Amino acid sequence: MPTITVGTARIPYRIVGDAPDTLVLVHGTGPGSGMWDGLLDSFTDRYTVLLPDLSGSEAAEDDGGPLTLESLAEQVNAVIDDADRGPVDLLGFSLGAVIATAAAAQRPDQVRRLVAAAGWISAEQDEYLRLSMATWLSLADHPTAFGGYATLTAFSRGFLDGIGREAVEANTAYMRPTPGTLRHIALDLALDLTPHLPHVQAPTLVIGCTQDATIPVENARRLHAALPTSTYTELDTGHIALVEQPAAFTKTVRDFLATT
Repeated sequence: MPTITVGTARIPYRIVGDAPDTLVLVHGTGPGSGMWDGLLDSFTDRYTVLLPDLSGSEAAEDDGGPLTLESLAEQVNAVIDDADRGPVDLLGFSLGAVIATAAAAQRPDQVRRLVAAAGWISAEQDEYLRLSMATWLSLADHPTAFGGYATLTAFSRGFLDGIGREAVEANTAYMRPTPGTLRHIALDLALDLTPHLPHVQAPTLVIGCTQDATIPVENARRLHAALPTSTYTELDTGHIALVEQPAAFTKTVRDFLATT
């Protein structure tokens, strides 16, 4: 697995597939790029997929200081440079959607097309979002409650009822209050994508999730409205659409990337 140094951070990334075009998948808050593993077969027929593990993820190493949106975007662009695969298509989910948008703004030459799923501009624009993230962060000393809160807000009620108790408890155990995850949540609260938005040049698809209790769908709509280069669609899911409706999610992404 290649590993690069970006500032004080050591950032590993995986390369999956050997197709002509390149797709970079940017993970959200939590353990790291493994969140994408269930979808890789849906993309590797067409793409070589790059999966960076950014600062705060379990695989990355850095000085442990506060994270910034700009530094994580720089890490994404450094991975693209190191792999020598640009320009790329860039797909980010949740915090990853915000990072991917900032990366596209930093280096318009690197990004051919952008997909931002379940993203937002700033928690200061949404009191629900601000309070939700602050509450999640406050549960750091209570791992069971921390994971339970994450699961409760990440998935729709219908999905949780459908998967049953054992799967719900497995999801609760997955999201742990590691130092890196807590740094991600602190960034979720503090970041502001606003200064970067005028610099995004790539055709962009913004995806909102209508039942999203983590990042209410109004935030995705607001992001779309702020990006003149964007089109917009919604999936009738909770926050983690790629788990609730993986086929619909990947088809939405692939159709956009194939037609722009």
